[in-house]
Amino acid sequence: MDLQDQLKNLFPDHEPEPSDNTEDPNDLGIWMQEDPLICKYEKRKGKPITIIEGYTGADSDFKILSKELKKMLGVGGSFKKEKIIIQGDYRDKIMSFLKDKGFKVKRVGG
Repeated sequence: MDLQDQLKNLFPDHEPEPSDNTEDPNDLGIWMQEDPLICKYEKRKGKPITIIEGYTGADSDFKILSKELKKMLGVGGSFKKEKIIIQGDYRDKIMSFLKDKGFKVKRVGG
């Protein structure tokens, strides 16, 4: 007797809700925009960094995107003043990741 059968015995009047498994597991509800995100490269104190800016949605969505990028790359970074700062030069990987998410990305500098 599995869990579903046990639940039916305990609650005979309950009708289970139909499960919709059509949702994309990668979709976190981040707002997509028409304008491209700017992905640029800088050096600060002699160390390379990648900056993503130009997101016009909510800050909380941009923070979620920042966390995803850092986790995917396995590097440090931060979210400050509506910019995502990633330690290291990962423009190609970041741009392909954002394009897979559905964003338009523009490479600036270098």
